[in-house]
Amino acid sequence: MPRTMLTDDRWDKLLLLLRHTGRIYNKTEHRKTFEGILYRMRAGCPWRDVPDFFGAWSAIYRRFNLWSKKGIIIELFKLLSTESDMEWQFIDGSIVKAHQHSTGAASKKHEGIGKSVAGNTTKIHMAVDSYGLPIVFDITGGEVHDSKAAPFLIKQLPRADYIVADKGYDSELIREQVRARKAIPVIPRKRNSKTGNAYIDWCLYKYRHLVENVFARLKHYRGIATRYDKLQRNYASTLALGCCLMWLPMNV
Repeated sequence: MPRTMLTDDRWDKLLLLLRHTGRIYNKTEHRKTFEGILYRMRAGCPWRDVPDFFGAWSAIYRRFNLWSKKGIIIELFKLLSTESDMEWQFIDGSIVKAHQHSTGAASKKHEGIGKSVAGNTTKIHMAVDSYGLPIVFDITGGEVHDSKAAPFLIKQLPRADYIVADKGYDSELIREQVRARKAIPVIPRKRNSKTGNAYIDWCLYKYRHLVENVFARLKHYRGIATRYDKLQRNYASTLALGCCLMWLPMNV
């Protein structure tokens, strides 16, 4: 029997939250379907290789694709992250290699895959709360600089007292956006800056590793560490699932 990821307690929590979406019923096969989706995220295998233990692979894929299309998994992530501690927020980006099977989607819109020094890549832009739990993310092509994606990411964030980022976000426009939200930017300036960093709260800045820890935990899943999904929304749903697993133990 393949290894599963959901205990009875965590499935009960998920089932309660999924009922808020109005798109799931209390049927035994739904748990195995969900486990099949998680197996594929963990193993990074093609959908056809999901073990029969979880049910027909086509049914598992159709369910995942429907939930992704309807925004159910993203909504689940938002429901779980409502209890975030917003005193501090940390933002950063991380490159993900796009597998050759992820390219060539039959779509007219940009699917969040770009060219960088590593070839076809996707970039995850992530924000975490004071406890190091994910609260908001965005997906772009790998060629998009962190400072270019930051305004949209910050716009989605709830109000915080401090927003912390590394030198890659050194931009007065970003600092002004943070101050306009009644928050204090903790963003070091680059070495060639004439202003200097005398005002930086270096003690708080040291906690920036919390966002790096989130990337490290998410990339334990091969379906996240390497992008296999052709559609951006499907990869975003896979990423949201990984974030949900981090939040479930915190949900009471």
